[in-house]
Amino acid sequence: MWEEYRQAHPEGYRYSWFCERYQHWRRHLDVVLRQEHKAGEKMFVDWAGATIPVYDATTGQAWPASLFVSVLGASSYTYAEAARDQQLQAWIQAHIHALEFYGGAPTLTVPDNTKTAVTRACRYDPDLNPTYQEFAVHYGMGVVPARPYKPRDKAKAESGVQVCERWIIAALRNRKFFTLVELNQAIRELLVRLNQRPFRKRDGSRSSLFHSLEKAALAPLPAERFDMSQWSRATVNIDYHIAFDGNFYSVPYTLVQQVVEVRSTPTTIEIFHKGNRIASHLRDRRRGQAVTQNEHRPKRHQAHLEWPPSRMVNWARNIGPNTAQLLERILNAKPHPEMGYRSCLGIIRLAQQYSAQRMEAAAERALLAKACRYQSVKSILKNSLDTVPLSPPPPGSPPLTHDNVRGAEYFDQGGPTSC
Repeated sequence: MWEEYRQAHPEGYRYSWFCERYQHWRRHLDVVLRQEHKAGEKMFVDWAGATIPVYDATTGQAWPASLFVSVLGASSYTYAEAARDQQLQAWIQAHIHALEFYGGAPTLTVPDNTKTAVTRACRYDPDLNPTYQEFAVHYGMGVVPARPYKPRDKAKAESGVQVCERWIIAALRNRKFFTLVELNQAIRELLVRLNQRPFRKRDGSRSSLFHSLEKAALAPLPAERFDMSQWSRATVNIDYHIAFDGNFYSVPYTLVQQVVEVRSTPTTIEIFHKGNRIASHLRDRRRGQAVTQNEHRPKRHQAHLEWPPSRMVNWARNIGPNTAQLLERILNAKPHPEMGYRSCLGIIRLAQQYSAQRMEAAAERALLAKACRYQSVKSILKNSLDTVPLSPPPPGSPPLTHDNVRGAEYFDQGGPTSC
């Protein structure tokens, strides 16, 4: 510090006077509370500032793996794990692995004010990330975030990060890793050495202190792992679906334009409104898919969808073959069958006003006239044309005979081709 000071101020204090002034300044620093940690009470967690490069085996490009660090308060027993990123899923998974490494759960966990833990930082009443809160409840833990800009609140985590950067990240600096699995295997080996290293200022090691003092004080883990979920909000569109992760999931149509809460897990999508679960779907990993439950649709939409082309034609067969053939003609004439749905449904509606005999006669007339449209059938029935006997088609005209009319035989014989 003095050398840096002299570079900036060549005519400044000499070394002895600089040290005296420094000691005078240090005496006026705030006193520090020495924290006494109870066995099994707190687990301090944080991300290390330094990262570890992992290389793509194909391209050779490296991406930075983040190092998660967890330290138990009483024994300083340390766990570390490399993760792809510092997002919520990696954060929760690293916590789960840490608890399984310890073989139990502490009473409290003390994170930093990262967004994966705290959605709104506050000195007195921080808002926890709902998924992180649900994770803590699953393992019977409380969450007490460190105060903003107060690193001493999690001094154990700060110290643990520093130790891991020295004894893990630095120790691996000359090795090349191509997968997270390979990297975490190397970290596990170094963790054993780190936890078994003797303390410098007290007896034992992190490992011995953990097994003799802290392990028995941890609460047992639940029978099942935490099923990680994420919470978000969405507005119900006019098609009674919400958009989530590139897909669309249905809710009851009465909630159109309402704001709902979405709880997503790797396998399911649950939708809540005012604390009540209103829908649950299997998560679709494709993109642009609509996942719909029929009971979420209005009655009129359900009725519309209950009339696929096959059902319409089968209904028409109950009237007669002409009506069935008419509906088939209408559906086949369209580039897509759905384009003929309305015309077919209109004819079905006409069957509620007219008898089956008249419908069959009208369908036969429409087929002969090649007028396969709803409006044509409606006009035939309205004007009672179905009751008029069908006249036979006019006979064809006799072929013309003339010296200037050449038959096929003329061309077969290779007649002149010039004009």
